[in-house]
Amino acid sequence: MGDDIFAPFVKQEDAAYLDAAPASGRFAKNEGYLLLAWRKFRRSITGMIGLTLVTLLLLMTIFADFVVPSDPKEPTLAFAPPDPISFFNKEGFTLRPQTFAVTESGELDPVTFQPLNGPDYDHPRPIKFFVQGYAYRALGLIPSTTHLFGTDDGQPFHILGTDKFGLDIFSRGIIGSRISLTIALITVTFITIVGTLVGLTSGYYGGVFDRWSQRIVDIFFALPQLPLYLALAALIPATAPSSVFLAFVVCVMAALNWAALSREVRGKTLALARIEYVRAAEAVGVTDRRIILRHILPNVISHVIVSITTWIPQIVLIESFLGFLGFAVKPPLISWGMMLQDCANFSVLGSYPWILSPVAFVLITVFSFNALGDGLRDAVDPY
Repeated sequence: MGDDIFAPFVKQEDAAYLDAAPASGRFAKNEGYLLLAWRKFRRSITGMIGLTLVTLLLLMTIFADFVVPSDPKEPTLAFAPPDPISFFNKEGFTLRPQTFAVTESGELDPVTFQPLNGPDYDHPRPIKFFVQGYAYRALGLIPSTTHLFGTDDGQPFHILGTDKFGLDIFSRGIIGSRISLTIALITVTFITIVGTLVGLTSGYYGGVFDRWSQRIVDIFFALPQLPLYLALAALIPATAPSSVFLAFVVCVMAALNWAALSREVRGKTLALARIEYVRAAEAVGVTDRRIILRHILPNVISHVIVSITTWIPQIVLIESFLGFLGFAVKPPLISWGMMLQDCANFSVLGSYPWILSPVAFVLITVFSFNALGDGLRDAVDPY
């Protein structure tokens, strides 16, 4: 007896759905918003590429000392070209990749009169994984000398060559990701918190509070960013510690960029504050704090998440630009912008083009977060 009595009232397509239902229950369990967003995000090729690159980038930043093959603070030959990597030597083809140490050839460059360096093909060095190198502390706590890859003899291995001080560019770029991404993440955290709070309260309460808060936002929009960066940087003494410069960069970039997110969140809040379920909550006496946090914020958070993925590459570009001008971190700290200072001399750049390779770190980071944001923009859209 059971379900057979309802058979005449069930449509054909509904009957097929019921027959296909899992044995554990007549109807499948409703999927949550996060699961639906993830299923849609997985279909985005660009988004998955961005997620993979961002994950690798964050892992590389966390375990930077383990990834780098050479000591970023140990100088060798100045302006040494990238070490060639090959599967061939004088004896022929080999299954193990190998590199060749760079030595001085004894000749001078006719333009710069700098000693010319070249690979030593007579003494190949095999490249291996999990080799021993310079000592460091993993995660700042665990002492170790193991590195992801390198040469078995423990000698420096320059994938992207060296700079004017003979420092390995690849290793400095990996270590420099800590400063550049830390500045970007801290700055975006401040931008997100301040911009979201001001936008939510301004859009929900309206009235006098909304008018005054938006005039403050207009003032921050009117500030010229680059002249203000340079003017404020001139106030910091050149002998100030690097922590002061870091705090300055974070505070200035956060103060000048929160207004844009605030304006976007305010626009969405103005529309959401007039929806039926918000007015119903007001009618039954729900507090404003609960309405903002439980009814409006969940509908705004998708836009905030996408904004985070677009703000991070922007902050990375700003930090790189300020570092190139010399207004960001100071030695002994390393950042991508500070590494690009070597590219200011055109004659040096023409003779040693590999010193421009730190640009690749910035381009990969910007592409990764933009691709991730593009995939999230479609996946988290509730409409």
